[in-house]
Amino acid sequence: MIEARGLTKRYGPTIAVDGLSFRICPGLVTGFLGPNGAGKTTTIRLILGLDYPTAGTVTVNGEPYPLLASPMREVGALLDAKAVPGGRSARSHLLSLAQTNGIPRRRVDEVLGIVGLSDVAGKRSKGYSLGMSQRLGIAATLLGDPQILVFDEPVNGLDPEGILWIRTLMRSLAAEGRTVFVSSHLMSEMEHTADHVIVIGRGRLIADCSMAEFIARSSGQAIVVRTPQPDALARAVAVAGGASARAADTEPGELEVSGLTEERIGDLAFAHGVRLHHLAPSRASLEQAFMELTADSVEYYAGRPEARRPAYTGMEN
Repeated sequence: MIEARGLTKRYGPTIAVDGLSFRICPGLVTGFLGPNGAGKTTTIRLILGLDYPTAGTVTVNGEPYPLLASPMREVGALLDAKAVPGGRSARSHLLSLAQTNGIPRRRVDEVLGIVGLSDVAGKRSKGYSLGMSQRLGIAATLLGDPQILVFDEPVNGLDPEGILWIRTLMRSLAAEGRTVFVSSHLMSEMEHTADHVIVIGRGRLIADCSMAEFIARSSGQAIVVRTPQPDALARAVAVAGGASARAADTEPGELEVSGLTEERIGDLAFAHGVRLHHLAPSRASLEQAFMELTADSVEYYAGRPEARRPAYTGMEN
């Protein structure tokens, strides 16, 4: 388990992490989300003892990371997959880590097999693609067979098969009762992988809850209705639904109704003689929920791109 209490980190006048308190529990894949500049990388560095907090504490299994007797046997971390000497092969890199951490040599071949690098284990890592480097980094993370695993952007450079593989791996590790903590910008992937989310913005905690609860917080929740009488239903919603109810066309014969429950929409349709073909909640995506709930924490906003006008050639049709 990883636990932070009032965790704070200042760099001069800048507060990178501001009083964070959270607990990352075993048996779950916990996603760590936040806009650029939110403090995610700093928080991970504090967890792993690569930086020291200005205030507060963060512990791994009840101890600060620097005090762990066998760090690689307790915590595996993937931070920078390319941080491997280019002249080393995958096997020699993992062997050096194993020998300096009291890990049996046989474990090297085991993790090479797990990540699918057995056939290229003797090849120098400078010739690896980003995806292969990512797999090597994951092999190093698993080397000590730790109960706690920290992944920072683990799917970088992976092809669709590799993304599915790492998703399955993380979920299987959590199913074994391990603590799995994953930081990523890929919302669609996190939605399929994480059971729980911790969301921060400008160094402060925004959410610490289950994935389902986080998505449910989005005001994008609505009811999708398909009917051969969309105009009639829209009028009924406008008249009887109140100021908070809205019905918007999404495609021919389909409305998205917000501000009303399924039961209320069904009653309105029945009362006005409107035939319904479909009535179901529209679940907001993680991306929608994330964009809405972190809108005030985004550090930089880009303008909306505009279509480029063709250059003037001096000739008219």
